[in-house]
Amino acid sequence: MVDLDAYFARIGYQGPREPTLEVLRALHALHPAAIPFEAIDCLLDRGIDISPEAVDAKLIHGGRGGYCFEHNGLFRRVLTTLGFPVEGLAARVRWNMPDDAPPQPRTHMVLKVLVGGAPWMVDVGFGGCVLTAPLRLEPGLEQQTDHDRYRLTPVGEELRLEVLREAGWVPAYDIGLSPCVQRDYEMANWFTSTHPTSHFRHNLLAARTTPEARYGLLFNRLTIRPRGGETAHEMLDAAGIERVLREVFKLPVEPEWRPIIEAAASR
Repeated sequence: MVDLDAYFARIGYQGPREPTLEVLRALHALHPAAIPFEAIDCLLDRGIDISPEAVDAKLIHGGRGGYCFEHNGLFRRVLTTLGFPVEGLAARVRWNMPDDAPPQPRTHMVLKVLVGGAPWMVDVGFGGCVLTAPLRLEPGLEQQTDHDRYRLTPVGEELRLEVLREAGWVPAYDIGLSPCVQRDYEMANWFTSTHPTSHFRHNLLAARTTPEARYGLLFNRLTIRPRGGETAHEMLDAAGIERVLREVFKLPVEPEWRPIIEAAASR
């Protein structure tokens, strides 16, 4: 299903290969630090292929990052290969949207993982607010991770993931609890990567979360949220954008990226 040796080398994992909570937590912390979130191929009109072969070639062997369908699709196969029972779910993103915004389509992939019969929520593909640890799939329980505190709140037949930030509890996305099949993700991925209203078609963005800090790039603004420290912002020119894509987000910048980098710098 997946080359575990190659994946573990990519994220720097050398521990046991058993379906335990300790293993799940270790992998969940390492993945967002090693494999960045990015959707540059959408800006280049390359499309996003979420087949296992394409994802492995890009994220494991190619040194690239990806977005939710790539990250969580890969992580699902890793966990399944290790023996974890895993279900794929879909969510409606609410991040950075006003409270009265109309409901969005379910275009975000999350995972439900059973450990010792107990359900856990797993998500290694949500950009600058990505989880760094699995969460108990239990409404109302406030759960602290290395970088943020989260809770799941019932909203109709869905669960809303909220994160505690300076302004209070902020909605991230609403999770549908019915399992998805691969065709559901293929359709959502097609919309997300090609539809003219998709923000991935217009925004240069990247994110990476290490044990020390969260790093986020939007157009020409680099945001750094140190663990336990104050948030800092830096405005970049084209050379600066290219530098942080290489040095901060560990991406193999290609010559074809230059036009979108220059366009982002002009913002």
